[in-house]
Amino acid sequence: MEVKSTTKFVRLSPKKARDVAREIQGLAVSSALDILTFTPKKAAQLIGKTLKTAIADAENNFSLDAGSLVIKEAVIGAGPTLRRFKPRAKGSAGPILKRTSHISITLVGSAPEKKKKAARKAAAPQVEETPAATAAVEEQA
Repeated sequence: MEVKSTTKFVRLSPKKARDVAREIQGLAVSSALDILTFTPKKAAQLIGKTLKTAIADAENNFSLDAGSLVIKEAVIGAGPTLRRFKPRAKGSAGPILKRTSHISITLVGSAPEKKKKAARKAAAPQVEETPAATAAVEEQA
């Protein structure tokens, strides 16, 4: 079972956030949260929020155990860029690019096994083949 959580329009450069996202890919959720807690970057805090949201979704919506979840992928995409201009020498203007990001985290966990399928198979009547029944089928053909 895959659980995906996304945070959009984060006011942070995607290049800076990707460094932190690469650190947690493929890790268990508990160790990833530990790494993000002690990483002194703005991206770590924002990715941590998205990860906690994904964990809560997995527990509440899909009944998955938080201990068995693993981060399949942590993707940082580029959002829209705010364009500003700063005055420069001789009447010119220099661009200022205020970049934004979209943070997307996908968790993988095993779904709880359903016992209903096994009960259905056991409750299904089994037909026994007798020599008389097989002879009747052969005569009809």
